[in-house]
Amino acid sequence: MKKSIPDYKRIYNDIIIKEFPDKRNCCLRLLQKESLSVVDIIELNEKIFGIPDKEIFIANQKHRSYRETDILKILDYQKKNKLNNTQLAIHFKLSRNTVAKWKKDLVV
Repeated sequence: MKKSIPDYKRIYNDIIIKEFPDKRNCCLRLLQKESLSVVDIIELNEKIFGIPDKEIFIANQKHRSYRETDILKILDYQKKNKLNNTQLAIHFKLSRNTVAKWKKDLVV
């Protein structure tokens, strides 16, 4: 059974058209991509709605999920920028334990 993935590109495009037409230009680069990664979705969300306060951020953080390709991109970012797990976790607003688990599970 295959999981269906929400069409974030279409969702954010509709939100911009209906609610925030003035922010279309700043989001156009991301919306023109073939597919959106988790990092792109987070960036779009921040550009449209702004940076959330701490309570909203904590609630949203619990509901994030990452595809394997997104995890590999994040870990590749770590290698390219020579970051340790803590620095990577802070940059992407993750837990250090999450980063360590990803590395243990995915990196051979």
